[in-house]
Amino acid sequence: MSNLVRAGLAALTVAVLGIIITACSVSSTYNSCIRQENGLEAQYQQNQNNYANYFDKLKEIAQVPAMYTGDLEKVYKTALAARYGTEGSKAVFQFIQEHNPTVDSSLYTKIQSVIEAGRDSFEADQKSLLDKRRVYENSLGEFPGSLVAHAFGFPRVTLAKYDPVINAETEKAFATKKAGPISLTAP
Repeated sequence: MSNLVRAGLAALTVAVLGIIITACSVSSTYNSCIRQENGLEAQYQQNQNNYANYFDKLKEIAQVPAMYTGDLEKVYKTALAARYGTEGSKAVFQFIQEHNPTVDSSLYTKIQSVIEAGRDSFEADQKSLLDKRRVYENSLGEFPGSLVAHAFGFPRVTLAKYDPVINAETEKAFATKKAGPISLTAP
């Protein structure tokens, strides 16, 4: 085999290897963008699931004190009617030491615990979503992957959809660049 044929085969081999390596790189970048967009959407749905679960749990637990108080009122009225009759005591002085039922404050402590746990869990999900978005935006901006990603039309999702859920006070503070002290009293 002549040197010219050998050189031609070597050049062809290098070109084929280059094409294979480039195709693998393009395919890897494409697949990575697909996985990251799917991860963003899955985390977004998990955030919605967490938020809905948190509020449902809170609503259910918050009903307990009202139910407890209603049941307590029925028991109390029944006990008083049994003790004093339907018209109550007519005594001017009553020297009976009464032991009246009380509302258990641990129900409110439990509600506070659910609020705190729900907020902490939602914050963790929000952080995860923001981290996935940051990684994806880095992939879209880093060379040479950005060329491949943009050639295939990535991002295919509206990234603003994955902005964090914030309250009105936070939005106002960041817009005005001013924040005041937190007030724990009702306005």
